[in-house]
Amino acid sequence: MLLTELDHKVRNYGTDTPLHLAEIHMIKAIKEHPDIHVTALADILNITKGAVSQMLRKLEKKDMVSKTFDPANQSRVLLTLTPKGETAYYYHEKLHGDFHTLVMNSIHEFSTENASIIQTFLTKLESRLLQYAEEEEKQTERNMK
Repeated sequence: MLLTELDHKVRNYGTDTPLHLAEIHMIKAIKEHPDIHVTALADILNITKGAVSQMLRKLEKKDMVSKTFDPANQSRVLLTLTPKGETAYYYHEKLHGDFHTLVMNSIHEFSTENASIIQTFLTKLESRLLQYAEEEEKQTERNMK
């Protein structure tokens, strides 16, 4: 639960603007998919286009994201990060790196054999959590039909 609380904490990510978890994940998706458009972003984040549009308005007001018309298709809007959005992305990635270092430093305090056991456990736990999330998503989809 502590990990969940830490993950959902509102942070500034090196800027003067607080960002929620969903906002920083959208920033990450935009950074990692240059010139992405709303429909593709909705698909990647597994949310509706309406939800993407609402969050984009918030991120534009926070000066994190900019929109430009696609020269090849004037009805499509392409999304890019502003310098402030780039800073938030950088600090978000740094936070993940710092967390990884914290975990690895904690594991290295154990003997090689025990560290290997812990790493195996964490890998299996991650796999099972991803499988659980997929099953939960499928169940939600079935319930919506």
